[in-house]
Amino acid sequence: MRKLARNFRKSEDDKFSLPTLDDSRPMDTHEQEEVVRSLERMHAQQSLQWKSVFAALLFCYSAFLLYSIYQQALFPWELRYHAYFMEDVGSWMIITADWLAVLVCSMAIMGLLNNSKDHRRWIEYSCFVGLMLAVFWLYYMLRMPKFRWDVIWLPLGPFRYVLFSCLSLSMHLKFLLMH
Repeated sequence: MRKLARNFRKSEDDKFSLPTLDDSRPMDTHEQEEVVRSLERMHAQQSLQWKSVFAALLFCYSAFLLYSIYQQALFPWELRYHAYFMEDVGSWMIITADWLAVLVCSMAIMGLLNNSKDHRRWIEYSCFVGLMLAVFWLYYMLRMPKFRWDVIWLPLGPFRYVLFSCLSLSMHLKFLLMH
């Protein structure tokens, strides 16, 4: 049993373990720098993976919005979540709001995947435009005679994804500021 347990421990993936030579002696400067570099590489890889996941979600949401624009332009008010606003809002305003949501998603995608210093600005801009879009949808939702919970995603949709992007970016910046 002991031999099996030893073999099992040796066969485990040591990808996430820190390199140590001897626990009784401290690591020298070169070894510490090597550990820090390996941690930075792991963080950069994980950060890129999560940014890619958020960008893919934003891309799927913007593809849905493009379909929504297409439906509203060709067959006005046939989509239920647009038909609720038929009496208060013109069709062109619905289409414009959906285009703005696509713009918000595109700016957030650029902010996530761009590695330059301006990437944070793209996410900030998308956050501000998403907030204005949320205020637009909430204003018209509150004007309806009966509040519809099934369209709450209209004001919160783009803004929610942008906030997720901001959280992803802030975690990345926090790690960089620590070093």
